[in-house]
Amino acid sequence: MNPEKDFAPLTPNIVRALNDKLYEKRKVAALEIEKLVRDFVAQNNTVQIKHVIQTLSQEFALSQHPHSRKGGLIGLAACSIALGKDSGLYLKELIEPVLTCFNDADSRLRYYACEALYNIVKVARGAVLPHFNVLFDGLSKLAADPDPNVKSGSELLDRLLKDIVTESNKFDLVGFIPLLRERIYSNNQYARQFIISWILVLVSVPDINLLDYLPEILDGLFQILGDNGKEIRKMCEVVLGEFLKEIKKNPSSVKFAEMANILVIHCQATDDLIQLTAMCWMREFIQLAGRVMLPYSSGILTAVLPCLAYDDRKKSIKEVANVCNQSLMKLVTPEDDESDEPKPVAQRQTEPIPEDSLPKQEETAMGGPDGSCDSSCGSGISVFTPASTDRAPVTLHLDGIVQVLNGHLSDTAIGMMTRIAVLKWLYHLYIKTPRKMFRHTDSLFPILLQTLSDESDEVVLKDLEVLAEIASSPAGQTDDPSPSDGPDFQVSHLELHVPTPGRTSLLNPPSTKGLECSPSTPTMNSYFYKFMINLLQRFSSERKLLEVRGPFIIRQLCLLLNAENIFHSMADILLREEDLKFASTMVHTLNTILLTSSELFQLRNQLKDLKTLESQNLFCCLYRSWCHNPVTTVSLCFLTQNYRHAYDLIQKFGDLEVTVDFLTEVDKLVQLIECPIFTYLRLQLLDVKNNPYLIKALYGLLMLLPQSSAFQLLSHRLQCVPNPELLQTEDSLKVVPKSQKGDSPSIDYTELLQHFEKVQNQHLEVRHQRSGRGDHLDRRVIL
Repeated sequence: MNPEKDFAPLTPNIVRALNDKLYEKRKVAALEIEKLVRDFVAQNNTVQIKHVIQTLSQEFALSQHPHSRKGGLIGLAACSIALGKDSGLYLKELIEPVLTCFNDADSRLRYYACEALYNIVKVARGAVLPHFNVLFDGLSKLAADPDPNVKSGSELLDRLLKDIVTESNKFDLVGFIPLLRERIYSNNQYARQFIISWILVLVSVPDINLLDYLPEILDGLFQILGDNGKEIRKMCEVVLGEFLKEIKKNPSSVKFAEMANILVIHCQATDDLIQLTAMCWMREFIQLAGRVMLPYSSGILTAVLPCLAYDDRKKSIKEVANVCNQSLMKLVTPEDDESDEPKPVAQRQTEPIPEDSLPKQEETAMGGPDGSCDSSCGSGISVFTPASTDRAPVTLHLDGIVQVLNGHLSDTAIGMMTRIAVLKWLYHLYIKTPRKMFRHTDSLFPILLQTLSDESDEVVLKDLEVLAEIASSPAGQTDDPSPSDGPDFQVSHLELHVPTPGRTSLLNPPSTKGLECSPSTPTMNSYFYKFMINLLQRFSSERKLLEVRGPFIIRQLCLLLNAENIFHSMADILLREEDLKFASTMVHTLNTILLTSSELFQLRNQLKDLKTLESQNLFCCLYRSWCHNPVTTVSLCFLTQNYRHAYDLIQKFGDLEVTVDFLTEVDKLVQLIECPIFTYLRLQLLDVKNNPYLIKALYGLLMLLPQSSAFQLLSHRLQCVPNPELLQTEDSLKVVPKSQKGDSPSIDYTELLQHFEKVQNQHLEVRHQRSGRGDHLDRRVIL
């Protein structure tokens, strides 16, 4: 420093003392400066006051010499003390040089700068608030200072500044938020702690409404929640807890829509605490905001659904995620199936809002989804508005939701509970919004069929419920669309594409013909027959599925849909099946289900007597397909009490190729005859006179069997028939009993018998072709 330079009004002694390396001498100089400035204040000499501050700033605080800088800092603090309440007039000049010294390489100098600013702020108090941002910026840097003394000094200054903000009602929150938003993303542990401490203070001040600006800082708060420091995480938990309390108290002023995507992101975090906290927030948002959250459904489901498969290690997250999922599902109502076109305002005003769709506190306007939202957001923006004004309804767009559900269902690595939840969602959407959902059926149908191979019975059951709803929903009827369906629901977009399964192909009948063959009831639509075709194709191409799950699937479908329709349609499809081996296997499976399953009790009773034209038509339809398997055809005749025709069929067995499989099926039929289902048949053996063909048919089976256990079983049964001499037919007696259990007179049994012979000839031809290819080794002929 130039000793000849004029520093007036500072005396040479003051100048020398300010440049001294000893703190005590600089302190003496500061006292002299304080006295000097007090005199100028008394004289109201603002020019000299500014000159003293400028000199201390430019020549000392910003000097290249470290001792001079220390002197300048203590001198500026002395000026502030001398100015007292008038220091507010000179705060910019006082603060700026001190803040510059916060960046000094010398830790001692940074400490003195902190001390000087403390004295300046302590005197000015509320007058420093216009300069809050620069003070906050400086303090945020010192919070991470490596020197413990500097950090300690900054903490004192920080507490002082917090007291001032708490006491004042002039804090500029709007001007502070951009700085807070920027600094909240700091990765420094101490800087994060500093930020959190300030947010906690601002939340506690009644006159400061930080909730309005929560969307600006929420993401940063969740970032801090993942800090490695336990103390910081705990502080952040407290802050988020305080915010959530405020949200619950004042939901009408919360910008739910602006924070929805932030929560979606953090609900997918790998950190358990972040994920659990975000999920808890999401739960509250869905319950408080109601339908405002619907445009974000696809994102919410992306985050929530995987959590449903968590194990007990993440039980808390799983439970909260389940509540989120259930609450979101309840927001979808039948009203969401209406047209996507916005209604006129006048019409909307006359429509009541469902009580459960919006909370009572929803009053202030909300924003819609931002660009980061998925395709489900669209233009559907829900708003909170005062009760006296118009309410713009939320439009539910299913594209994004269905895409997410389809993706999760296609993911083989996804957990069972997630798959079940996805299927529940699909079922719910088909129930609540069937017309919209049928636009997506083409994309969903293949994966729903694929899911039938799932390892979990519960998943398969839920899957069948969805498929059954698709097959029975009135919205899926394409032949005669209702006027309300409009152009969007024509056949063109509902046509299912039937895959070609290679070697084992099912003949695809024209859609109109297929629907004519399949019985029509009010609960079936044009998808039903297509579903049956696809299901049988799946059984044909995946025999293990048929073997392991086939009976379970068919039985459940009989409960969910109409059993008569299912058997009628499958029999009709199998009648044109090109793979005769599969047709025989499938017929055997269907027959076993028909004869043994409790779910088919009503259908068995319907077929038992063939009293109605409908039951006779069903019998004829089943019979033609049952002919693919001779033994099942006989069992169908036993079920329907067509004993004479059963006897005629057994007479034809002598012309068939008797194989091990054939005899095995006869063995199983004998076992079935001993089951409760055929109790009525066994009791009819008591009436020998009226049931001669029943006894002759059973003897025919007996003659087919080798002397095995089944032979012994049936032989013992026939030995119980009273008076075998009465086993004469009406031809020999020349008497036709009126109550004879023969064949129904309204059915052309001659034609049916010819059909049986035709089908068996087809099977024989196929077997001969296989034998010529060397495929006969797996089937031994019994001579």
